[in-house]
Amino acid sequence: MTLQEIKTLHAYNAWANNRIFDTVALLPLEHYKQEMKSSHGSIHDTLTHIVGAEKVWLERFLGNPQPFLKAENFATAAELRAIWKQVGHDTAQWIATMTDKKLQDVFEMQTLKGDAYRHVYWQAFQHVVNHSSYHRGQIVTMLRQLGAQPVSTDLIVFYRDTKR
Repeated sequence: MTLQEIKTLHAYNAWANNRIFDTVALLPLEHYKQEMKSSHGSIHDTLTHIVGAEKVWLERFLGNPQPFLKAENFATAAELRAIWKQVGHDTAQWIATMTDKKLQDVFEMQTLKGDAYRHVYWQAFQHVVNHSSYHRGQIVTMLRQLGAQPVSTDLIVFYRDTKR
């Protein structure tokens, strides 16, 4: 994977997360935080998981492990979005330090449980975007269950929108 492809994935991830944040901002707070049958319980908890995972992986790339974000530390989607914007900015800065060659390098990291792994940077970054896509899909399902209008975050829609 090339640096340009990583930049495109980062742009896609930002575009898709922004669409989700824009959509959930229209929900009443009680729907946003409503417990549902999903991996992380509510839209709020799932968004916190997305943002938290992106932050944790960035810190792993930087060699600076951090604890995972906790949903109870954020009252609204707007508060969580502010953290996510900073993570996106910091991720863009990290990407700016990378090259095609550096993306092939291996880094060492530990999971939150303490298990040690070695990963290639581009593969781990691709995982981050895939992970966020998976959970955005869960949010779309929760929006439908709440009777709210879901938004498409498909990669092909990103390509169509950014082509214009």
